[in-house]
Amino acid sequence: MLSTSPLTAIKGIGETLAKNFQRLGILTIGQLVDNFPRAYEDYSTVLPIEKLKPGLVTIEAVIKQARGRYVRRGLHITEAVASDKSGSVRLVWFNQPYRESSINKGVSYFISGRFELSRQRLAIMNPNIELVSQFPVNAARILPIYRETKGLNSKQIRKVMKEVFMVMPKPTESLPLWLVTKSKLMSRAEAIRAIHFPSSTSQLEKAKLRLGFEEVFSLCLASLINKQENIEEHALSIPFQEKLAKDFVKRLPFKLTDGQRLSVWNIYQDLSRSEPMNRLVEGDVGSGKTVVAAMAALMVLKQGYQVSVMAPTELLARQHADTMYQLFKPLGMENEIDLLVGSMTAKQKLKARQAIAKGQAKLIIGTHAIIQENVNMKNLALVVIDEQHRFGVDQRQALLAKAGHMPHLLSLTATPIPRSLALTLYGELDISVMAAKPAGRQPVITKIVSPNSRKQLYEKIETEINGSHQVFVVCPTITDGERLETRSVEKVYEEFTRGVFAHRRVGLMHGRLKAAEKNSCMEKFIHHELDILVSTTVVEVGVDIPNATVMLIENADHFGLAQIHQLRGRVGRSQHQGYCFLLMSDSSAPSKRLLALESSDDGFRLAELDLSLRGPGAIYGQLQHGQLDLRIANLSDYSLIASARRAAEEFLGKGENLLHYKQLSANIDRLRAVTSLN
Repeated sequence: MLSTSPLTAIKGIGETLAKNFQRLGILTIGQLVDNFPRAYEDYSTVLPIEKLKPGLVTIEAVIKQARGRYVRRGLHITEAVASDKSGSVRLVWFNQPYRESSINKGVSYFISGRFELSRQRLAIMNPNIELVSQFPVNAARILPIYRETKGLNSKQIRKVMKEVFMVMPKPTESLPLWLVTKSKLMSRAEAIRAIHFPSSTSQLEKAKLRLGFEEVFSLCLASLINKQENIEEHALSIPFQEKLAKDFVKRLPFKLTDGQRLSVWNIYQDLSRSEPMNRLVEGDVGSGKTVVAAMAALMVLKQGYQVSVMAPTELLARQHADTMYQLFKPLGMENEIDLLVGSMTAKQKLKARQAIAKGQAKLIIGTHAIIQENVNMKNLALVVIDEQHRFGVDQRQALLAKAGHMPHLLSLTATPIPRSLALTLYGELDISVMAAKPAGRQPVITKIVSPNSRKQLYEKIETEINGSHQVFVVCPTITDGERLETRSVEKVYEEFTRGVFAHRRVGLMHGRLKAAEKNSCMEKFIHHELDILVSTTVVEVGVDIPNATVMLIENADHFGLAQIHQLRGRVGRSQHQGYCFLLMSDSSAPSKRLLALESSDDGFRLAELDLSLRGPGAIYGQLQHGQLDLRIANLSDYSLIASARRAAEEFLGKGENLLHYKQLSANIDRLRAVTSLN
């Protein structure tokens, strides 16, 4: 097949050019065709010279004279004059000495470039020129702009793409014809050609609509098939016991929010069914998800079954164990809790595994260590996953093998998910949302700070520490030189310990430290043996430290909106006022995302804004996954999302056989592995 042929099968591509394409991950003709442009420049309007205005322009003109010269060492300028019936205009090229000899005098060219001032005179700068033809490639059209690399620019890629379309068979349709017709979509063949060589803006928009629809449709379909298969599995039914739930709530030292109550009720209804629960509880940072997980576990534990709680880090697992211990102690259930993490001794691990296998350990808390081969569950009924809601097929099968049935699955995340993303990527999940924070929590005061105000900022930190509070300082890099103009944790740590905060207890934490070193540092911070913790974003999803009131983010303009919101959630987790200071790299105007963070602490609103700022293709925040990044569809386009979702549901409702659509089937197989909780 031509699509699987190497690039050297295309006229004009030799070994050197093929190696340049290889740097972009393009090895075959099919991959080249699938390499959609990242942007476009519109040169399609051809104007007479007398009508030209500064900006992108195209003219059809004769080049009457051209002259090249070196104006100084290393800089060559070619100047020419182009004329049509309405007048003449100067053309200027830099460091393209071949231009003078390659131009045919007195022949009509399409000339496209930027019309702007050059040495006090208007000229078309570095224009593309092509002999007038019915199919110009680099001028007089909407020009696709591709990802580029050394030795390979968009102009070369466009020439290669023209050769491909001259020999490549028409791409086969990948969607059912009834769906293409009903959704009024352009055919795939038309869309592929138009995405590379659009004849007009309207044709380009139709191509984007078609290909974007297919991207979202495929995601939705993969997600719905996962859900369909999950429903067919068998789980243990856990009947709701009203008195048990009420007794637990009475003993809580705080009042549940409405969001917590509704989430718990949804979970109890799911648990009572014999089909596996697959629910995601998303709550903004500090919304009280752990208590919801504890109430879910309570109902299962009291009926004689086991529950496992998995956390992404050992520190978080230990915190969950401490929290659950405090919550279950009033019920006399604290001895049913067992911890299993990597840093435990071999003897401790063996003892924990034996207790789990015998069913003595009912609530098992740990990292992924608890689903390893040598851990045998006696009667596992519920799995709770914190901040790892993308839990894979392989892990599910591992749990199924241990339990003999599919356990109920409850996922927790503090990353608010935009509605559009939830509809596509998480179609197999039932979602509960907890927007409100527990009573008594004050919004974290967020301020953008100029580097010129560093002295006043340090004075504020000093005041907070004098009040027996603690401070996080987060930097974008570990060492100097990793990124230009950023302050590393090592640099800041040295400045603090040798200078401004030499009289304070300062800790250092980053991803290159050994696990034991990180745990030790965090334990010191938890027990207030440190006043300041200088760290990278390893604290983004971290432990609960009610005493921490300040989050200082160095070079805040280098962080994403969602990431800063997560970091901000590490402070203000008690009755004390929390502060988040966004320290800029320089005194330039702050970005839209930083201004949004300063004015709002609503994670759900910020999630929607983050998605719109990222534009087409970006999967939100922490959920970003290379294989899921959309190239055409914009996840802010709710109407597209909704129509693609309905189409996926209709496809399944019609009982369509996916194997009848070879290309779609292959894509769905890939996406099912990616979108399935992993």
